[in-house]
Amino acid sequence: MDILLTVVLVILVIFVIVTFIHMYNNLIGLRNRVQNSYAQIDVQLKRRNDLIPNLVETVKGYASHEKGVLEEVTQARTGVMNATTVEETSAADNQLTGALKTLFAVAENYPDLKANSNFQQLQSELSDTEDKIAYARQFYNDVVLKYNNACQQFPSSMLAKLFRFKEETYFETPESETAVPEVKF
Repeated sequence: MDILLTVVLVILVIFVIVTFIHMYNNLIGLRNRVQNSYAQIDVQLKRRNDLIPNLVETVKGYASHEKGVLEEVTQARTGVMNATTVEETSAADNQLTGALKTLFAVAENYPDLKANSNFQQLQSELSDTEDKIAYARQFYNDVVLKYNNACQQFPSSMLAKLFRFKEETYFETPESETAVPEVKF
């Protein structure tokens, strides 16, 4: 009877240790995926930031009196480049997106600019990059959800607290961009 009890206790201890190791490794893996997915957003933002000076220079040649719009794009780009946290990056990215929308709206007033092949190529690359940024944001938020769930759900939440795993923040869109646009005819 003592041998049976000892075997059961050893099996139970081994099971608890294996479960502990599995939960810990899962938390580490999820945290690393969050960091990797944020880095992927950073890559796409850098790509967009690299395209913007070319776009601004192209527009300058056609719309030199639109200096305020061009400065706004340049300042917003600098904000994205200087951002260090998810919150700062999200806010700066949203500001840059708005500035680029304004720039493209201004470009509508210049038929020669819209017909310029360099402008069209830059606009196409920027549009492609915006799609990649949107996908990277979505992927990041999906990974953050899984990671935060692991940090909050029992029993892995006990390990998360023990080893100081911190919940991550989502890459969010400001309310001004989520409002339903008003359409008038």
